[in-house]
Amino acid sequence: MDLLLQIENIIEKNGTDFELSKLFKQYIKEYKASLPELFEKNQGKDFLVRHTKKLDSIIELMYKTILRRMFGNYMPMRSSIPIAIVALGSYGREQLCVHSDIDLLIVYENIEGYNTQLIIEKLFYLALDSGMKLGHRVHEVDDLFKASQEDITIHTSLLESRFITGSSFTWHATQRELQKIRTYNQKEFVLAKITEAQQRRKKYPTSMQPNIKESVGGLRDAQLIYWVAKTIYGVHTTKELSGKLFSDEEYKEFRVALELLFRVRSALHLIANKQEDRLLLEYIPQVTQLLGFKEQRKMTSKVLEALWRINNFTQIFVKKMVRPFIVESHFIRKFRHHRLQKGIYLLENRLYASFNLKPLPINTLLEILLHLEDKEYKFDAGFLNQFTYTKIKHPLTSKTYELLKKLLKRKYIYPFLKLFYDAGILQELFPNFKKVMHLPQFDGYHHYPVDIHSLKCVDALEHIQEPFIAQLFESLSDEEKLLIKITVLFHDTGKGRKQDHSEVGAKLVAEFANKLNLKEVLVQRATTLVKHHVLMSSVAFKENIHNEKTLYKFMSKVADEKNLKLLYILTYADIKGVGGDIYNAFNSKLLYDLYVSALEIAQNTERITDAKKRLIIEKRVKNLLEFQTLPRTFQKKILSIESNLFFFKHTPQDIINIAQKAKETKEYSFTTKNDNSLSIEIYRKIPLNVGFLLATLSHLDVASMEIFTLFDGVKYFKIEFMQNVEGNELVEVQDTIDAAFDMSREVYLRKISLKRSEITIDCDHSMTHAELAIHTSNQLGLLAYVMDSFEKLNINIVTAKIHSSKYKVRDSFLMEKQNNICNNVENIYNLLVNEEK
Repeated sequence: MDLLLQIENIIEKNGTDFELSKLFKQYIKEYKASLPELFEKNQGKDFLVRHTKKLDSIIELMYKTILRRMFGNYMPMRSSIPIAIVALGSYGREQLCVHSDIDLLIVYENIEGYNTQLIIEKLFYLALDSGMKLGHRVHEVDDLFKASQEDITIHTSLLESRFITGSSFTWHATQRELQKIRTYNQKEFVLAKITEAQQRRKKYPTSMQPNIKESVGGLRDAQLIYWVAKTIYGVHTTKELSGKLFSDEEYKEFRVALELLFRVRSALHLIANKQEDRLLLEYIPQVTQLLGFKEQRKMTSKVLEALWRINNFTQIFVKKMVRPFIVESHFIRKFRHHRLQKGIYLLENRLYASFNLKPLPINTLLEILLHLEDKEYKFDAGFLNQFTYTKIKHPLTSKTYELLKKLLKRKYIYPFLKLFYDAGILQELFPNFKKVMHLPQFDGYHHYPVDIHSLKCVDALEHIQEPFIAQLFESLSDEEKLLIKITVLFHDTGKGRKQDHSEVGAKLVAEFANKLNLKEVLVQRATTLVKHHVLMSSVAFKENIHNEKTLYKFMSKVADEKNLKLLYILTYADIKGVGGDIYNAFNSKLLYDLYVSALEIAQNTERITDAKKRLIIEKRVKNLLEFQTLPRTFQKKILSIESNLFFFKHTPQDIINIAQKAKETKEYSFTTKNDNSLSIEIYRKIPLNVGFLLATLSHLDVASMEIFTLFDGVKYFKIEFMQNVEGNELVEVQDTIDAAFDMSREVYLRKISLKRSEITIDCDHSMTHAELAIHTSNQLGLLAYVMDSFEKLNINIVTAKIHSSKYKVRDSFLMEKQNNICNNVENIYNLLVNEEK
């Protein structure tokens, strides 16, 4: 479109403002439609610069149009009108992304005879009506300094000012004010920006779905180093400090990492068609394709590595700029009194190193750490600098392995491991990590890449929050504590290969344990633990842990009581290190119950059958004083409850409590608990519409469900959910339970897709129960659909175990072998299978 000609036509015909804005809107729309093609040709910073320049030309043309509209054929030179249009923020840096706000500053001088306010007003209306996303400020030149002192965000954006169009005289006057702003109270501004960055980094840690702009090592960190450099040195670009503050090679590595983040962020905006800075799992395939990578894993790994690189560069060189700028004489005296050795200082549990100190050998640095008291420490950027640029030769010497062994024996090693990671030497000191550095995990379960997950697991091990597990850990010998720390650190280092990561990891941990000269028995235990590190969680969350076959099979792999204890601790640390609320009260109880049941088998040489286990539990119930005071007939009713599983799943006291509530039940009763998560207990003699109940509550994620026939026709239901409810929602849940006893209510079931291959039925699970397992995609209303199907077939479900991730579910149901169900398996398949959605 010949935009200039059409603008002139509208102006000459005295057309409306609406016609002008419509013209610009169409032009901008066509330009935006061409961006994907432009991105294919010019990615990274080049794409952003081209995009910025295009917007400059549009804004310049809008301004010219407004002046032409107002002055007609008597339009003065633009320099004569005391208005300057200035780009701010990412727009000012020429890094404006596709759907980011266009930050504009309109500066004017209040000179009599110029209707500047009207010109500015008309420009903004034209830009906004044309569909431009503007973030704008209007200031008189003399007002800029005052405005910058009112808000640190304004101060920051003014540092990135770039002249677009308007009066060069007004811009020169603006530059004088900007110089005044830059040099005023520099120390306070710089420290405020660093504090702001620290808060942001806590809010947006490195994760499997990083925020390219805000996360640790994201674009904000790259901007921080520019803001500090601009404030202190007055530079126009970070590159100006190359060869002075940092080497050309260091800057090149930083710039390559930054270029990748520019490309990824632009791709995200184009794919999402909105301002989206998070590299969400669902966007990864398209981002990979747009950026020209062959593998999603490779692309994501490169992004994670880029975030690490920018983080390392920013931490070191921001502090290197700031330290001499803010140093005060009393600090120097204080540091001298806390010197560990030349150039190394310890003050308030933080280690410092002078930037003037040449990088020390790695063994010297490790010895410095070993001489510290065994507690948690933080590290200044100067100390990080030492570890980043120390020289590490391979293969590692026996002395280095000896020092690493001593480090691993300490109570607190996570801060040191995090230091090694931040410095980029974790894989140099622990070669097992070479294949898993910055390795993404696309399972929708892990919140962190493999390397960070491994460190988080060590942190969880050093801060065990479960009293019982903490007691188990403290009961270990020093050698066993070293062993569990090694296995927790290395349990996932076998990932990133084609082979099973547990098998590969077992070989790697054995190799490292031998390097540390551990006893053969400990090496064997380490191998077993890593080989089976997912076993305990898999059995606890997906199988019937009260089934003797399940328990004996589990212990056949674990081997002995000591390994069971170590595996329990390892499993706890592994799940805690996943992130989020994956480890919760429900999972905790399942793991504890499995540990206790398996321990009973490990401590008994004779095989414990279900019948024998039932007798043991009945004896414990009989020994309770509360049981002994009950009427004899009631005692017999409790002991006559047919389900062994009921006795296996509950403590003796719980068995009595449940029985007493069942005895009091007339038609039905229920209780709800809403602490960390919602749980419902129902006792009923009259029919319960379970399908209706679950369908109505399908917006809540079910963690587990159990159903037991007790006595006198009473059935006991317990449903545990993954989350709690808030406000009036608990009342609504209670109303739904009441409504579920109205059998005339129709069940509204969501459409579910379930294939025959996703269902397995095991009629040999035990003498009394068959197991039905469903492995399918995570679908809202799935459990309600399954339970409704069971109701139609008169199948009595005694327990349901629900295990779901973001995308998949692995549900298992124990069914009583009644109504000849194992001879009618095809009926179950026919009712459940639904391949249309």
